[in-house]
Amino acid sequence: MHLPVLLEESVTALVHNPAGCYVDGTFGRGGHSRAILAQLNAAGRVLAFDRDPAAIAAAQTLAATDSRLTAIHSPFSALSTHLSQPVDGILLDLGVSSPQLDTAERGFSFSADGPLDMRMDSSSGESAAQWLARATQTQIIEVLRDFGEERFAKRIANAIIAARLERPLSTTGQLAELVTRAVPTREPGKHPATRTFQALRIHINDELNELQQCLDQSIAQLTAGGRLVVISFHSLEDRIVKQFIRREALGPVFPKGLPIQYAVTQGRLRAIGKPIRPAPAELTTNPRARSAIMRIAERLP
Repeated sequence: MHLPVLLEESVTALVHNPAGCYVDGTFGRGGHSRAILAQLNAAGRVLAFDRDPAAIAAAQTLAATDSRLTAIHSPFSALSTHLSQPVDGILLDLGVSSPQLDTAERGFSFSADGPLDMRMDSSSGESAAQWLARATQTQIIEVLRDFGEERFAKRIANAIIAARLERPLSTTGQLAELVTRAVPTREPGKHPATRTFQALRIHINDELNELQQCLDQSIAQLTAGGRLVVISFHSLEDRIVKQFIRREALGPVFPKGLPIQYAVTQGRLRAIGKPIRPAPAELTTNPRARSAIMRIAERLP
C-alpha cells in the first residue's frame, strides 16, 4: 500500500480548471491521480507517467475503468515527447514509492534481503549490483558523497572493493551488512546503510538529471496560469526545484545598457506561497512523509 504524501494540499494547489488536462509525472499506485480525477469533470484529463512497469500496470487498470486517464510508460524527463499541447498542471512526487521499498525483489531497501537491483524501470538499464561490480573506488566515493552526503564514503568504498574480490555483491543484505561493519558510528534512529542505499538509487536511476530535464521542459508544456507542483524528499532534490523556480521567476539577465524590451526581461514562473510540509496528523499516519517538502509555481503569460 502506498499513502500519497500531501495529497489534499498538492491536488488543491494543482487543479484550477475542472475541464483541464493535468500530468501526474509519478503515478506510483495512483493516489494523486485518483484525487485529481475526483476534481475534474467529464472533459478533464490526466496523463499518468511512470517508468516502473508495475506502476504502469496499475495505471492501465485504472484507465480501463476511467477513460479520462491515459497511462504512459516513460520517465517524466521525456515529458515534451508525449505532450501534443500545453497542459494545465504538472505534479511530481519524487523519490521511491512504498511498493518499491516494501518489495524485496526490487532491491531498494535494506529492511529485507533481495537482489541488489534498485532500478525504477526493471526492464532496462544497469542494476546496482552490476554497477558496483565494475565501478572504481573513486566513482563509488563520489556517488556516496555527492548523492548520499555520506561522510564515511571512502571507508565504505574500500570495503566494497575488498568484498567483491572474494565474491560478487548481489543482495541488499550483503551490502547492508558490509556498510554496517564499515561505518564506525551511527546516526540516531537511522540504519548505517541509509545514505548508501539512497546514493546508489539516485545514481542508478539518474534521478537528479531526470528531475532537471523535466523542470526545464515544464515551462513550455504549461498553459498561462498552469501550475507546477513538486514534492521532494531530500535536500538535493529540493535545492534543484527551489533554484529552478527562483531562476525562472527572475527572468533572463542581460548586460546593463542593452535596449531590451521590458516583456523580454520578465520571468516565466512565479512562486505560490511558502514551501509546505506535512501536518503532524499526516506524520502520525504516514511516518515516511516526514522529510517531504512541496513547492508550487504558476506559469506566467
